[in-house]
Amino acid sequence: MFRLPLAIAFTLLSISACARETPAPASSPAPEAAAPAASSAPSATPDPTAQAESQQATESQESADASATEEERSDATLERLAQMPADQQLPGGKWKVGVNYTPLVPAQPTNVAPGKVEVTEVFWYGCGHCYALEPFITGWLKNKADYVEFVRVPVMWGPVHRAHARLYFILQALNRMDLHQKVFDTIHKEQRMLVSNDEQATRKMQLDFATANGISAADFNKAWDSFGVSSGLQRAEQLTARYKVEGVPLIVVNGKYTTDVGHAGSPGALLQLINDLAANEKRR
Repeated sequence: MFRLPLAIAFTLLSISACARETPAPASSPAPEAAAPAASSAPSATPDPTAQAESQQATESQESADASATEEERSDATLERLAQMPADQQLPGGKWKVGVNYTPLVPAQPTNVAPGKVEVTEVFWYGCGHCYALEPFITGWLKNKADYVEFVRVPVMWGPVHRAHARLYFILQALNRMDLHQKVFDTIHKEQRMLVSNDEQATRKMQLDFATANGISAADFNKAWDSFGVSSGLQRAEQLTARYKVEGVPLIVVNGKYTTDVGHAGSPGALLQLINDLAANEKRR
């Protein structure tokens, strides 16, 4: 049972967001129609090392763990690049492996039919950067290639993330993904976090949200306790580990490549990179 004191939980949500070990600097959510915020709010006592690492990674991504050093990340990247066959890299030119996208080693299996390419977004409802990217993803979905199958996976780093992930899978189970954006809005616009200091209080908060949006209490409670939702949570936890998720929003293309807004350069560039990686996979 999640027993983090409520005041501390809210502080973590608003200040350290997706940090799994070392809290990350605060970041204000960007408006829906705008690109992700250009910078995050400074901490009271700036750490030059942390600032340098943040700049190197991305200002448009929530970090899961700021404890890894620049050298460790560089070594890990070089190791992954060394294991990536040349024929799996995009043709040279616009996108560079290790700069704009990174091979996922080992590649992970997907759940799509032959001829389809899976594009996965790993996200968290409490992440301001995920909220800022959502309008771009929504627009891209209207025009994506038919062979692309888009999948969302809620990140599973800790109790707060698990609580929000459960709500996501409940909406999915009840065929109410029309409320996906409304969950984001409730958290980031209305500042109602939909999570509390214990599981029963969280359940009540999320039930109130559901019933206010046309879901019966009986249907909500049945879904909360369902095998399908539990299975979704288990799979999300597995994928968080398999995809080596250290920050969200994270894009995974066909279980082989990872990228994000910071590495692509902008939200628009990220969508172009997704299209190019997916098209390259389709040609295989």
